[in-house]
Amino acid sequence: MIVLEWLFLTMAACDAAEPWQLGFQDAATLMMQGIIDLHHDILFFLILILVFVLRILVHALWHFHYQKNPILQGIVHGTTIEILRIIFPSIIPMFIAIPSFALLYSMDEVVVDAAITIKAIGHQ
Repeated sequence: MIVLEWLFLTMAACDAAEPWQLGFQDAATLMMQGIIDLHHDILFFLILILVFVLRILVHALWHFHYQKNPILQGIVHGTTIEILRIIFPSIIPMFIAIPSFALLYSMDEVVVDAAITIKAIGHQ
């Protein structure tokens, strides 16, 4: 009996949130695991975009001098850069939307043999 109590007390705290926790809790369902994976994937691509934009910004600030090169022709003017500025920001939300819609629609599926059913009613 003591062994079972010890096992329960050690296992019960494994999935609980901790103070000042930075990440997600361990996923209990496949749906939550999908949400966590989607979060990590989107965060990875957002960091890549941030690094790319910061690199362009630092490059423009480093090479810009008001006497030698007042206008960066390759960055400010040009058909190619204008097309890229329009196409890439419009493609990125599509790559984010496709897996998030798939996850959203899979959340709407009804489980036939549910172990527990919870009915929550909220009032303002």
